[in-house]
Amino acid sequence: MKTSEDLKQLLLQINRKSYPAYKDTRGSYAFQGYILSIDHVQGDPFASPSKISVKVNGKQAGFPRDLFGTRETRVALQDYLIRQFHKKIERFNFKAKGSGKSGLLSISRCQQEVLERSACTMNPDSGDITVRMEIGFPANGRTINSPELIKILFDFLPICVRESLFYRSLDKKELEIVRNLAEDQTFIRSQLTEKNLCAFVANGAVLPRESGVSPRPMKNGIPFQSPLSMEVTLELPHHGPLKGMGIPEGITLIVGGGYHGKSTLLEALELGVYNHIAGDGREYVITRSDAVKIRAEDGRSIKHTDISLFINDLPNGKETSSFYSEDASGSTSQAANVIEAMETGSRLFLIDEDTSATNFMIRDELMQRVVNKKQEPITPFIERVQWLSTQKGISTILVAGSSGSYFHTADTIIQMDHYKPVDITEFAKKEAEHFPAILPSAPSKADPDYHRIIQPDSSFREDRRLKMKTMGTDGISVNRETIDLRYLEQLCDPEQVNTLSALLRYTQTHLFNGRSTLQESMKRLETLLDEKGLELLSEAGRLSPSLALPRIQEIYACLNRYRSLRL
Repeated sequence: MKTSEDLKQLLLQINRKSYPAYKDTRGSYAFQGYILSIDHVQGDPFASPSKISVKVNGKQAGFPRDLFGTRETRVALQDYLIRQFHKKIERFNFKAKGSGKSGLLSISRCQQEVLERSACTMNPDSGDITVRMEIGFPANGRTINSPELIKILFDFLPICVRESLFYRSLDKKELEIVRNLAEDQTFIRSQLTEKNLCAFVANGAVLPRESGVSPRPMKNGIPFQSPLSMEVTLELPHHGPLKGMGIPEGITLIVGGGYHGKSTLLEALELGVYNHIAGDGREYVITRSDAVKIRAEDGRSIKHTDISLFINDLPNGKETSSFYSEDASGSTSQAANVIEAMETGSRLFLIDEDTSATNFMIRDELMQRVVNKKQEPITPFIERVQWLSTQKGISTILVAGSSGSYFHTADTIIQMDHYKPVDITEFAKKEAEHFPAILPSAPSKADPDYHRIIQPDSSFREDRRLKMKTMGTDGISVNRETIDLRYLEQLCDPEQVNTLSALLRYTQTHLFNGRSTLQESMKRLETLLDEKGLELLSEAGRLSPSLALPRIQEIYACLNRYRSLRL
């Protein structure tokens, strides 16, 4: 392996040459305490920055095994190291001068959720650490300015590595807090099933956010306090006893006046599928990891999904057991979202009345009298929600502000009053006795048909030119087509969309074979991701520094919204 001195001499030799000469620096170099690898060199100072990785031997890094002994603690430690490294490089960002992106030092900017990211990976056996980042190689115009890159690689970067990637340099108490919180969060999630709960919200949690564009907790936000009737106490391994509201399995209705916190609670539950950092306010808001937010999506494409559980006997005779549409209505899109969530194995639906199709959710008694049921192809969700709960084990948490018909079907009814939950189940049930109930119904068949076989798409072959780019959390562009992801509200980071883009390519080239169903292919993918993590997506031994692992539910959802998926 080459040494750091070899790299310095090379940089001095190419100084003031044309920018492409920087490509000669690709390779690995031994620095004191770590190995620096230049994995990809940008084409010019205005292009995407160069890709760099830093590898620290586990024995030299010195992290005790109890800080990364499980997947949950390892991911939490990796997340912590990214945050520490980001703080360090911010001091030196653009301190080296030049044109375009010269002097840029960049690594993943973590938000409130703790995600598995390619920016930092730790070998579970050896403890070896790899940090991946981007650096803008300096130039004046398109002429190499290597003394400025020497300043970055030999002055700035060693300080950042030394202060953020070695156990001896970090706050030991902070590291213990990170590990303990990860283990406590994992324990709560394991207790949900044991205690027949689908979610837990700790007393003292702060659910409101600072603003509509800030994920940080609201200052002076009202702390959450469980109703006594729903309060449970969990004995956590590190925190000890923790009290909070346990939302039981079954059908839970969240009601209340406008601006009293109904949607705020649901939004916290949506993101409760992820662990959160200490101080977020929602670190002890834990939801089943397979929970799916269900909503209407006017205009989405549907690819041969069996929506006959909710829609049958269309006037045009269109088949609903293998429904296809390039421009679905609100009700058909929401029906498809329910079935596709079932296909992923989800056992918890999260629904907000405000983002639902009214005719999918309910038909009141007067409407049923005026429009005969035989003339209505839609069986509303209210008629199926109890069957989903009792027969399929799928719970529903529903926010309702205008329709009281769900009072009859709900097992638990929570009223939000000035951001405080009140258990009004008994009162609401008694009041509902004075109003007619909508009778539940069972579908004609036990299960939807998930037999959808995906054909491989030749445009994804490695020898074909394919243009793919991501647009934050809004979508993915594939050649001239956009996969619209705006309504996948549980996607919380643009790097998850980067990964979805890479997984779309991977499934097309490695998994879709024209014989396996989508469900079979996704189970195979889930196994591979469990075994290899994001390393599954490395190409020629190089992994993008800007990936974050999405859930299998979002992977399904992305594929289902790809109009060119071949079935």
